Amino acid sequence: MERKNAWEKYDNAEMEQVFQLADRYKSYISDCKTERECVKETVRLAEAAGYRDLKAVIEAGETLKAGDKVYATNMGKNIVLFCVGQEPIEKGMNILGAHIDSPRIDIKQNPLYEDSSLALLDTHYYGGIKKYQWVAQPLAIHGVVALKDGSVINVVIGEDDSDPVVGISDLLIHLAADQLDKKGSKVVEGEDLNVLIGSMPLKDGEGDKVKANILALLKEKYGMEEEDFLSAELEVVPAGKARDYGIDRSMVIGYGHDDRCCAYTSLEAMLDVENPRKTSVCILVDKEEIGSVGATGMHSRFFENMVAELMECTGSYSELKLRRAFTNSKMLSSDVSAAYDPNYASVNEKKNTAYFGSGFVFNKYTGARGKSGSNDANAEYMAEIRRIMDKHEVTFQTAELGKVDQGGGGTIAYIMANYNMEVIDAGIAVQNMHAPYEVVSKADLYEAMRGYAAFLIEG
Repeated sequence: MERKNAWEKYDNAEMEQVFQLADRYKSYISDCKTERECVKETVRLAEAAGYRDLKAVIEAGETLKAGDKVYATNMGKNIVLFCVGQEPIEKGMNILGAHIDSPRIDIKQNPLYEDSSLALLDTHYYGGIKKYQWVAQPLAIHGVVALKDGSVINVVIGEDDSDPVVGISDLLIHLAADQLDKKGSKVVEGEDLNVLIGSMPLKDGEGDKVKANILALLKEKYGMEEEDFLSAELEVVPAGKARDYGIDRSMVIGYGHDDRCCAYTSLEAMLDVENPRKTSVCILVDKEEIGSVGATGMHSRFFENMVAELMECTGSYSELKLRRAFTNSKMLSSDVSAAYDPNYASVNEKKNTAYFGSGFVFNKYTGARGKSGSNDANAEYMAEIRRIMDKHEVTFQTAELGKVDQGGGGTIAYIMANYNMEVIDAGIAVQNMHAPYEVVSKADLYEAMRGYAAFLIEG
């Protein structure tokens, strides 16, 4: 089956749109390296597009009507946007759902220590990573520190050109004979991902003078004490901005493509929606990389509760109508797929893998080996998706995540399918997935955004 390359169809005007979208996206992932930062920026963009806080609408006792746009946030880590449709919500919604958490290294609650006149932070990695990829890299610290007085301090260290960066040391090659004999999973152990943050002692200090100096600097800049680490959420991520990749500038390299490339393109599609037939929805969630658990993961009741609130604001809520709304809905689970890499060709079956430049990717099923844990979308729904994409001339491809017994992965698709709605995985092909720096094609970003928009219009 012949695959079309999206680059070949663009005229000069559309080529300019491809590159402009990529520039907006690069800014987004350069500035938004945590879930909280993604939600904050999404709120800013949504309000600029005419969206209002659903909480304020509820408190004011307002009634929502077709065409109204609202959003709701949850603990600062996930967000849902609604554009009310002309049909009753119980007839179903068209839903785009992506996750905004990415693999990273989290700082522990009691992290700071000194060893041999070096100050370090203990960490616990988050999500599936190859630990050896995170050493000898310039890293930044993003997050929040919640103080006992109720105030919350935002922390970003390592992103401004004048900022210092931090990092995790690696063993020099001259002494690495034993290390190099280890399996890749053991070359760097989880407990060895200690972040080096200082080496200068505090003058006239006592005890651990380097640690004391770090605490003095944190006190000066952020007003925090060592005990405040107990109520902090600090994430260690690659430092620096996303950049064009390739001599032809056809790709983007950056941290967090999985899954912010799908989150951002879904968001752009959502912000362009006006007066849809069915209520359009975009939900961006946390915790997908660790099983979608917790109050801000897709397994929580936040989304269900917000749909109930929305229906109440339209004067149409009942428990039965809420259940009908979910059952009658259709969803694109906006998540990435693995891009074919000639350097590692053996892990793919070439007829059923995703390629850079071949556009929007649909995974009928994900899971592992015998489709374990996958949603496996219905053939009828796949046919409907094909019709929509062809009608809007969206370049798309279908794929599996590697060879049958090679491994696998999952998304939030199966969680939403529990409501008995039609769901399929739809996203963007990524190279270096879960590495500190991942790569995507600008053409695929553009085709995904167009595909998400087409779904919201036609779905």
